[in-house]
Amino acid sequence: MLQIDAWKRVLIFLVVIAGLVLALPNLFYGRVESHNDAAALIEAQGATPEREADLALWPSWMPSSLVNLGLDLRGGAHLLAEVQVADVYADRMDGLWPAVRDRLRDERDTVGTIRRQPSADDELRVRISQPEAMDAALAAVRELAQPIVTFSGVGQTDIVVSGDGDEIIVRLSEEEQRLTDDRTIQQSLEIIRRRVDEVGTREPTIQRQGEDRILIQVPGIGSASELKALIGTTAKLTFNPVVGRSSDPDAQVGGREQLLPSLDEEGVFYIVEQTPVVTGEELTDAQPSFDQNGRPAVSFRFNPSGGRKFGDYTAENIGSPFAIILDEEVISAPVIQDHIPGGSGIITGRFSVEESTNLAVLLRAGALPAEMIFLEERTIGPELGQDSIDAGSTATLVAFAGVLVFMALSYGLFGLFANVALIINVALIFGLLSLIGATLTLPGIAGIVLTIGMAVDANVLVFERIREELKTAKGPARAIELGYEKALSAILDANVTTFITAAILFAMGSGPVRGFAITLGLGIITSVFTAIFVTRLLIVLWFERRRPRTIEV
Repeated sequence: MLQIDAWKRVLIFLVVIAGLVLALPNLFYGRVESHNDAAALIEAQGATPEREADLALWPSWMPSSLVNLGLDLRGGAHLLAEVQVADVYADRMDGLWPAVRDRLRDERDTVGTIRRQPSADDELRVRISQPEAMDAALAAVRELAQPIVTFSGVGQTDIVVSGDGDEIIVRLSEEEQRLTDDRTIQQSLEIIRRRVDEVGTREPTIQRQGEDRILIQVPGIGSASELKALIGTTAKLTFNPVVGRSSDPDAQVGGREQLLPSLDEEGVFYIVEQTPVVTGEELTDAQPSFDQNGRPAVSFRFNPSGGRKFGDYTAENIGSPFAIILDEEVISAPVIQDHIPGGSGIITGRFSVEESTNLAVLLRAGALPAEMIFLEERTIGPELGQDSIDAGSTATLVAFAGVLVFMALSYGLFGLFANVALIINVALIFGLLSLIGATLTLPGIAGIVLTIGMAVDANVLVFERIREELKTAKGPARAIELGYEKALSAILDANVTTFITAAILFAMGSGPVRGFAITLGLGIITSVFTAIFVTRLLIVLWFERRRPRTIEV
């Protein structure tokens, strides 16, 4: 007979209530958003009367998770950047030179004197004075090679060493280049994400596209230029010994020296050693502060290794200047007055408060490993986002109303039951989106509209099957029971295949395609639940109360 166990009824009601409660904050989006922002600020910076007032806009005991609005709904900035992965090869070769030099010095009696030669960025060339000992020199340098631990790189090493006359040539192996490129992209992704998170933006989209490109979409930010200023700077900080100072931009420098402009002093250039004493990679913290004259500055602290090197250098070079270099510009060149132990200091310059804050953010997040070229940039205004929201909402409401009217006219009372389940279905979708912190975009709204049609399709299958069973079954209760039993396989087949499609779209797609796949996948789950359980429970409750001898579907 037509019946549902008591525990199943309770479970269905609890799921529906939980979904409605989770979806409820989205009906009061502005108030809940202000509440969440105030809660985050109070936790990070302390309470103020304004923050307390915003916090009181929404009860703290209620769920406060919202469906985040995507770039096309909220407005913001869109960037597509190409990472110059080859830039990292030069740094790898520079970092390898001291080890090669020391290894060949151990063989000085055999190979003679050694000297680094100019070379391409992806190779290191070293000349030896006794080319007849090339085999011994190559063998010594090859001892520096490290095995590559990957499935595709079994048996390979990270460097390839060869000879050309009296020169030793060191290059990265093909597999190591591939791994280096991949690490560069992953490191760039993580640093960009940290920089964006530092300024408190909501739900940014930061993902890899292709081999060497990164897509960055940040809702709520003012412009693409503002976003570029935040993430486009490499923020490569180094502390280098100063060799000299000049006003000539074409001054001659030594082979391992470089001429860099001063950020503070116009027309002044510093000659510095290329090899830094310490780098920004050894920083553990950087915070905006003020110097002894009350001007904006940035205080910093090194890790133990960097602090030790910084302390040793300052102890040995009292009275000598050293350059603080940020992105190939000398921002400060103070004279070392005393030993600076502890690995902490302060960067001064012609900063505004905003510039010192941004510099601290960049230094905390770390240096980008390679330069990025921006191939595409767009700024989407909030008014365009509001137009998108209005258009999407209108389309959803029209589709929703049309489906409700169709079901009521086609199936009468049973159609009204399906309509109630359909409303619950949409609420459950928003509840799940809020629970997982998903971002809703225009394609996501399209997925919800498609889900509405699919949810009705399941009910149509059931109701048409009940109509067929009413002609042969013994009584309405048996017809309803058989209708659900025989329609179940068709409902599952249709929804499982669509869910597989949504999963493939999510796995293979990116950006808007993934937004569509998420709402479609969640909508399939909720539509199956409401069609099989919610609608059936409503029909059972009505049938138990009215006990009709005949029914019309």
